Amino acid sequence: MPATTTNVWDTGMGTIQEGAQLLDEVEAFLRRFVAFPSEAAAVATTLWAAHAHLLDGFDSTPRLAFLSPEPGSGKTRALEIIETLVPNPMLAVNATPAALFRAIGDTEHAPTVLFDEIDTVFGPKAKDNEDLRGLINAGHRRSGVAYRCVGDGSSQAVVAFKCYAAIALGGLGELPDTVLTRSVIIRMRRRAPHEKVAPYRARLNEPEGHALRARLTSWAKTVADVVRETFPDMPEGINDRPADVWEPLLAVADAAGGQWPERARAACVELVAGSTDPTKVSLGVRLLDDLRAVFTRAGQDKLPSGVIIEQLAELDDAPWAELGGKGLDSRGLARLLKPYTTAEGEPIKPRTVRTPTGTPKGYHAADLADAWARYLPAAAPAPGQGGGPASATRHEAATPNTLTEQAQHPTVSVVADVADFPQADTRAVERGPCLVCGASFQRFEATAHPGTCTTCHTQGRTPAQPQFSRASAHVAPSERSHQPV
Repeated sequence: MPATTTNVWDTGMGTIQEGAQLLDEVEAFLRRFVAFPSEAAAVATTLWAAHAHLLDGFDSTPRLAFLSPEPGSGKTRALEIIETLVPNPMLAVNATPAALFRAIGDTEHAPTVLFDEIDTVFGPKAKDNEDLRGLINAGHRRSGVAYRCVGDGSSQAVVAFKCYAAIALGGLGELPDTVLTRSVIIRMRRRAPHEKVAPYRARLNEPEGHALRARLTSWAKTVADVVRETFPDMPEGINDRPADVWEPLLAVADAAGGQWPERARAACVELVAGSTDPTKVSLGVRLLDDLRAVFTRAGQDKLPSGVIIEQLAELDDAPWAELGGKGLDSRGLARLLKPYTTAEGEPIKPRTVRTPTGTPKGYHAADLADAWARYLPAAAPAPGQGGGPASATRHEAATPNTLTEQAQHPTVSVVADVADFPQADTRAVERGPCLVCGASFQRFEATAHPGTCTTCHTQGRTPAQPQFSRASAHVAPSERSHQPV
């Protein structure tokens, strides 16, 4: 439904012009008592509360997760306010899986589960709680069921319990990955001195929430058929699991009209982008990222394994020098890269690398390019520029090289370069051709071997006549003023 659509719904409790008006009031009610970390968080919470009244119209329901690193960040208060807005709320602090199975399985009075202190269930000091984790995960989809044996002794029967239910969670730290990927994540924080909220008094304020809940219930009946039969357009880049998570919320926003479709999609993009901790990546992805940095700084399209390992060990805050107590070796490097594939679908393996002194085994940037494109984020656009990933190919090198040619080719993934490091200077400090082997190179920091490539320097090869300096032909004349003497 277009964002400009205006609807007049007869709710049986008076006429509400535009569902947007009702959602505006729900959002204002939430914001009176909760200091949300962002507008996107308030928008998502409002839409989630409304979607709980339309659960039968969706194929899936997102979990709403209020998480924070410290207590006193507003998680419990957010759940208390939501309790007044959603149908059949069920506060579940330390509820057993058996109790939840039976409550959710009540199809006539299906609850909206509000599970506070979830860190006591999934936290580092808690047990695995696989039954509860399975319930939360399976109930994300309408088709989700859990099978349990019911009865006594030998007269037990297998019963399929319905798991589909709207669930909001609050807790410290993080949730299991399988739950996080099914959640709209709101990262709460302690209220700053300048952030003011009204005190919540249940005796005074609950009736206000209940009045809004009644209006949401009536409005939901008028749009249920529309919501059931339409599928919202996703923002660009939102697909797969994030699309499943946000589809019900965007459908509610489209049904409401006004500014809600636009606000909902902006919130979707913002919260999906912020839902993943960039420091929480697998060892393999960390290796791909660091390999991209090594190849970029070397300015070459192939490197021997020995050179790669030495360069990886020198990276700040990298695990490679102490990995396994002995450090990464060529065998470990091959083992970590084997699960990833080239653009042709072949496992990434070491190949022969021709150097002036021999043909050691190593890796080619062309083999890694597809994995870089699939598993690493693109470089951010330069200030004032939109579109595709930023690339140092905007700053032409004095001598072309293979990586630059790849960046200019539309079918080859752009290899990360200095533009990935916003604080770095985008002018190459040193660049080739190498005075030993003739290979092109460029570096973005000064070294003790400005005229030779990393490979030759590592192998101890030096030019026959060291007739170079950093302010020589290896640096563009316009850049010499920026170079150390």
